[in-house]
Amino acid sequence: MLGLRGLRLPPAGILLLLPFLPLLLLPAAPAPHRAPYKPVIVVHGLFDSSYSFRHLLEYINETHPGTVVTVLDLFDGRESLRPLWEQVQGFGEAVAPIMAKAPQGVHLICYSQGGLVCRALLSVMDEHNVDSFISLSSPQMGQYGDTDYLKWLFPTSMRSNLYRICYSPWGQEFSICNYWHAWRKNFLRVGRLVLIGGPDDGVITPWQSSFFGFYDANETVLEMEEQPVYLRDSFGLKTLLARGAIVRCPMAGISHTAWHSNRTLYETCIEPWLS
Repeated sequence: MLGLRGLRLPPAGILLLLPFLPLLLLPAAPAPHRAPYKPVIVVHGLFDSSYSFRHLLEYINETHPGTVVTVLDLFDGRESLRPLWEQVQGFGEAVAPIMAKAPQGVHLICYSQGGLVCRALLSVMDEHNVDSFISLSSPQMGQYGDTDYLKWLFPTSMRSNLYRICYSPWGQEFSICNYWHAWRKNFLRVGRLVLIGGPDDGVITPWQSSFFGFYDANETVLEMEEQPVYLRDSFGLKTLLARGAIVRCPMAGISHTAWHSNRTLYETCIEPWLS
């Protein structure tokens, strides 16, 4: 054929692909965009400071790179004995601007006494946007008698008369004595309540208080579902459980001061909920 002498025609299969060649030359589609992790706010416990949470901060940075983590540096050391409602006001002023900048929501990790501060924040902040409230070894149902901390503060006061001190005007000046009070109103705005604690804590008494359990009149521990505040759904526990929004993560072998530095605990009970 004129003009085709010496020309080698491409195989038929390649000829069939020619109409699709422009598509094959297009650049690869970009990977789906992942939403950024929600900010994490950490509230410390009695006699703690932000330095105590350096390991937790390291774990979050490793598993959730780019997460904005704020360990609130308020009421450190002895200042953590200030009345709880004074602390709630102070911590509330600190978390409000963080929440305002995070319309997608935030996570709260609150350790020991800090768990009570955060639980109060959930009630007094009308428009809070807490996705996960992670209560880390916190006496959510109260503290019974004399722990090591209480013996240090009240060396001559034992289980039989401690309540008399805590209900006096002088006793109410200490945060520990405020553990016996509870008032909540916006609790159900929280997306998820994660309760963490264990039998080897050594401070929270009974340790089941971390899961809203407590003693009855015979000093037998009643679990959350047997407590009047649950049965009456006083501040929303029964409702949260019904909608599957309560996660209980008990773990043995961890002492009270090690909850925020134990890597296994973090990976098992905290990291899964930091969306």
